[in-house]
Amino acid sequence: MLDELMRRGWPALSEVDVSGWVARISGGVTQRANSVAPLAAPPDVGTALSRVERLYGSHGLPAVFQLGPSVHPADLDSVLAARGYRYGSPTTVEVASVAQVLDLLPDGVPVAVAAEPDEEWMDLWWAVDGRGDDAARDVARWILTAGPALYGTVRSEGTVAAVARLATVDDWGGLYCMAVRPGARRRGLGSVVLRGLLAHAATEGVRHCWLQVRAESSGARALYARAGFAEAARYHYRTQPTP
Repeated sequence: MLDELMRRGWPALSEVDVSGWVARISGGVTQRANSVAPLAAPPDVGTALSRVERLYGSHGLPAVFQLGPSVHPADLDSVLAARGYRYGSPTTVEVASVAQVLDLLPDGVPVAVAAEPDEEWMDLWWAVDGRGDDAARDVARWILTAGPALYGTVRSEGTVAAVARLATVDDWGGLYCMAVRPGARRRGLGSVVLRGLLAHAATEGVRHCWLQVRAESSGARALYARAGFAEAARYHYRTQPTP
């Protein structure tokens, strides 16, 4: 279930079925949207791997696999390692009930919530977390808005201080794109924008939430633990070696 939630929460420009694996391609913008979700085992792993490598190569990209909680086949990680694929980006998937998070996080600071990201929202997120030129930013905006989501903004001293995105998938909400302006950090604004988004989402029937955080990000993981999130799964990537 978590793999499917993450796939729908961060959609790719295009998806190609490769014998049960979902190859996501988005011009190289973000690792998630340019990697294979191995959701079902192919009849022949070697043949499927060769097809995947040719497919990504035709787009000028290395083949990348996101190996999450429901990887198929189960030994795919070791198969890729033997093929020379590089390990990277270990990530935890954490979940919580919306009601619990709302109980634990303080209320009071206003959060503007919209169904689309405006330019100020995009400017802050891209400045903090974006990679690439204007064309890459355009692809990123498409990814952000390709599925239903809410966009939270906190303002301070007349400017945007913190933003985040909550993808909505059935009665789940997925937190993405948390970004705080450097001069506004260590003031709890990440918690503020998270609570504001979930409070709004709760009125639209969202009851559970998930997020992804790099395993080594101890500060972020501590923040989410205080908000009631608990680890439910882990994933990492394997990237095709450069010829």
